[in-house]
Parts: sequence; C-alpha cells; structure tokens
Amino acid sequence: MMARQRRQPAADQPTLLEVGGPSPLVRQTRSEPEATQELKSAPGSPPKVVVRRSARRKRTVTAYRDADTIVVLIPQRMTKADERVYVEDMVAKVLARESRTGAPRGDVELARRAAELSAQYLAPQLGYVPKPASVSWVNNQNHRWGSCTPSTATIRLSHRMQAMPAWVVDYVLLHELAHLVEAAHSRRFWQLVNVYPDADKAQGFLEGFQAGQAHTP
Repeated sequence: MMARQRRQPAADQPTLLEVGGPSPLVRQTRSEPEATQELKSAPGSPPKVVVRRSARRKRTVTAYRDADTIVVLIPQRMTKADERVYVEDMVAKVLARESRTGAPRGDVELARRAAELSAQYLAPQLGYVPKPASVSWVNNQNHRWGSCTPSTATIRLSHRMQAMPAWVVDYVLLHELAHLVEAAHSRRFWQLVNVYPDADKAQGFLEGFQAGQAHTP
C-alpha cells in the first residue's frame, strides 16, 4: 500500500515547532486571547485534542499534555488545511516523547521502577532497601492515586496515572514505598518522601489535576 502523502504547510506559515511548552498550571494564568476548538478522539484512540488559536502567536506552534488532553497552540491566522497538518504532527511528537519518558505501562515495569526508587531514595536514609511484595496498576482506585498495605507489603497505583509524567508517578510510588516503613503520615514519613527532588512539583501537579477534574462538567 502506498503511504499517504502529507500536505506541506504554506511558506508563510509557522516554521518553529515546540513540543512540551509551558506547564498547563502556568498557561491558565495567561491573558493571551485564544479561540479554543476541541477535537474528539476516535474510539479507542485517546487522548482528546484541544486546539487553541492565539492572535498574539505569530510563528510558533506548541503542544503539551494537560491530564487526558493534548493542547495544541497555533497562530490565529493559520489556515484550516495547515492546522490539520500541524496538529497531527504535534500530537504525534507529544505521544512519541511520552512513549520514551512516560510512566511504566505494565506491572513488571512498575515493580522494577519501585525497586529503583527504593534503592535510590530510601536506602541511603534507612541503611536497607524496603521491598514491596507486589506493585501493580489497578482500575478500582478513583479517589486516590495510590495505596499501600504495610502488613502485606502490597502497593497499588490508580490507572488514572498512566498518562501522567513519569516524575509524578515516581513521586506517588515513593510515597507508597515510604508507607512500608511508616504507616502514618508522620514527620519521619515526610522526611523519607521529601528527599525526592520533584516532590513539591509533583504535589502541585496532582492538586491541579484534581482541581481541573472537579470543574469538569
């Protein structure tokens, strides 16, 4: 089968592409006027895509992940034909990047990552490596990100986190690993967890995600 030929953008359209862009939590505070268009995903092919046109944006196209949505920012005057080309390309770039740096997809990979985090962050503080009996993704945790049962050394993470950045999942994993040592959220518990360099950033990400979900109709 012949590969479909892709239409090339017109010469006067943007030449600089950015993948990632600013944090969605920062982007929400901007006063830049934007026109938003939501593109529905085909069944079985997440994520949702939102296109925002900006009058101030002249020659740049940016895409970033915002929870279960990929947001693409384009210039206001871009043609519909060029919009389709750029949006398709930018969404593909975001997904490709996530496949390289995203959260572990399977339970085996998740358990391996938990072992790495325990050795890197907890062992230097404790003098030994806390080892969970099992670490797995679950589909029945819709009101918490993760859980740990110290008596069985079992850790479970919500499937809702699978689309989140790896550093956020790492934080939740480390949080649950610390419960193997300290069941309560004691001072010692937070001392174990807060050695993670992105702890504050990850907490802010999760709080922002929950706030956004609360305002979703």
